[in-house]
Amino acid sequence: MGVTAVVLLVAAKLWVQFGTVILLPLKWSLIAISQGLGLGLVITLASAVVYRVWGAYRQSADYYLALVLKPLVLPDLIWLGLLPALSEELLFRGVMLPAFGLNFEAVIISSLCFGVLHLSSPKQWSYVAWATIVGVLLGYSALVTHNLVVPVVAHMVTNLISSSIWKWRDRAASI
Repeated sequence: MGVTAVVLLVAAKLWVQFGTVILLPLKWSLIAISQGLGLGLVITLASAVVYRVWGAYRQSADYYLALVLKPLVLPDLIWLGLLPALSEELLFRGVMLPAFGLNFEAVIISSLCFGVLHLSSPKQWSYVAWATIVGVLLGYSALVTHNLVVPVVAHMVTNLISSSIWKWRDRAASI
């Protein structure tokens, strides 16, 4: 997780350094944080519904989350919330959106790349599909607000809540 975050951060920094991309700004405000919290809660609730009704996604999510979360202890979930949210949003929304035109086509392209990043095996197509949809929501929020804070906070909230619930259920099942 840490290595992936560093690789994504380096990729984003190199893209900005050697390209003509102007990074989407991080503008901290109560409104942006509130928008991010709201979007994160909507994504988390939607994910819970999709998890219950789509068997292929449930199996794929359980596989992916076991791979990522099983070795972690509860305090590590804080890092899981922060590192991917910062590095992935910096690259996929902060750099890619402006690089590809800051329009809906750029949202689609960056979201497809974001979805593919979540591919851990060929059987994970449903998890990739859901990650792509989440990428569209995060990208659209960045496009509309012109503020990277909104998708960063939403991504953090989604990761923290989802991973905590999964970890709690896994611990309960082990007892």
